[in-house]
Amino acid sequence: MEYRFEFDPGNKVLLVRVAGRLTDELLAEAYQAVRTYSRANDVRAGIIDFSSVSDWDLSSAFLRELAKKEPAMADAARRRLIIVTPATVGFGLARMFQTLGESTRPLLEVMRTLDEALAALGAQSAKFEPVE
Repeated sequence: MEYRFEFDPGNKVLLVRVAGRLTDELLAEAYQAVRTYSRANDVRAGIIDFSSVSDWDLSSAFLRELAKKEPAMADAARRRLIIVTPATVGFGLARMFQTLGESTRPLLEVMRTLDEALAALGAQSAKFEPVE
C-alpha cells in the first residue's frame, strides 16, 4: 500500500489518497500520519480516498480497535472526515468503522466518490497540492 497527502490551503482540506493492498499495519501507519499532519497544520476537514485500493486485507478486530482509539483528527466533534470508497467491501468496512466510532467521530461520513465528498464539504473548486 502507498498513501500520499495533498492539501487544499483555500478550503483547508487534507486529502489522503491510498492505493494498492490495504493491511491492518499499513492503515495503522496512515492513521498515525494523518494524526501527526492534521494536528500540526490548520486542517478544517479531511478526506481519505480509498478509490485506488486493490486488495482489502483488513480484519474486523483491527477496525474495532482503531474505532476505540482517539480520532486521528483533533477535535473530531467539529471537523468533518469523509471516507471515500467505491468498492463494496471497502464501503462495508468503512460503515462498520463509522458505526463503531460514532460517539467520538460524529462528523465521520462514508461516500462512494471524491466528487460527492468535495460537494459535501463545499469545496468543489479545491486545488490540492502535494504535501512532502
